[in-house]
Amino acid sequence: MDQHKDKRIYLSSPTMHGEEKKYINRAFETNWIAPLGENVDKFEKEMAEYVGVKDASACVSGTSALFLAYKLAGVKPGDTVICSDMTFAATVNPVSYIGGKQVFVDSEKDSWNMSPQALEKAFEKYPDCKCVGLVHLYGSPAKLDEIKTVCANHGAVLVEDAAESLSAKYKGKQTGSFGDYAAVSFNGNKIITSSGGGMLLSDDVKGIAKARFLSTQARDKAIWYEHSETGYNFRMSNIVAGIGRGQLRHIEEHKSLKKSIYENYKRAFKGYPLKMNPYLDCSEPNFWLSCITLDCGVRITPEEIYRKLEKNNIESRPIWKPMHLQPLFKYNDFITTEEMPVDEDIFRRGLCLPSDIKMSEEDQNRVIEIIKSCF
Repeated sequence: MDQHKDKRIYLSSPTMHGEEKKYINRAFETNWIAPLGENVDKFEKEMAEYVGVKDASACVSGTSALFLAYKLAGVKPGDTVICSDMTFAATVNPVSYIGGKQVFVDSEKDSWNMSPQALEKAFEKYPDCKCVGLVHLYGSPAKLDEIKTVCANHGAVLVEDAAESLSAKYKGKQTGSFGDYAAVSFNGNKIITSSGGGMLLSDDVKGIAKARFLSTQARDKAIWYEHSETGYNFRMSNIVAGIGRGQLRHIEEHKSLKKSIYENYKRAFKGYPLKMNPYLDCSEPNFWLSCITLDCGVRITPEEIYRKLEKNNIESRPIWKPMHLQPLFKYNDFITTEEMPVDEDIFRRGLCLPSDIKMSEEDQNRVIEIIKSCF
């Protein structure tokens, strides 16, 4: 019996290094378990320096960081926010928490991210919109120059969701540093993890201070508990921040391993009727997830490949189902400049492949051979 056949190959699981324990133990020794503490303060400082922004606020999740970003952007009940359509629901749900309304914008083919042309078209239809929610999908930066120009021309605040793209660069500059406000995630499947948690990033130092205030129950300065506005329990714990600090030391190593996985797939599938997820020449993705799209006309479907991989104890995942196709958002507007929406086509023909950095060469070859056998 092949002992490797029963080994589970994951899509993208946490990779610990041991250094995380040093920061966790320090929290125990000083009794700063929660809330806050030295790890939180230093994790915020280290992350801001790494991304290249002036300040950061550590949160319990990337979703809570996005919520605060939209709050700082001035989104109020009834406001329209133009959002990336092909993404995870966590990107756009915070708009609903506030009471805003999402308008979804199609992707472009070069990076699978928000189309600047469709964004411009959305502003023609919604000229009063003052906020855009942009996602860098699967670790590949969007067309930031064009998107920032469109936002500037319409006086809109850019909220940048870099949850999947932490460490990726656009023209030499880190994603998460382009938006007026940005959020990253340290969920278990991301390029680094703190078991959970997220971070709000910005050059708006006063805005970050406001976010810290809101995320600690908006307690006013008084010896008693005084509150003049609604607050939230969104601050990261000192233990979680300690894990994140240990992980941050290995982020470039993780990125390099992710890139090797992507390039191995690309070489192996040369000559087969499929393509890897694209990226812009001026960008440096973090290759968080390696994805494929099957060529038009092939008889095999992504679902069949998914099921064959699962039968062999290998985890894969369909491409994010576009938000405008979700039952939750069936009444929201969707803007495209194409006869066939780009993200619908990608969703129909695409699949995310195992991209776990603990995956051995033998493991990846097993994935590759199973996929090849489908054709």
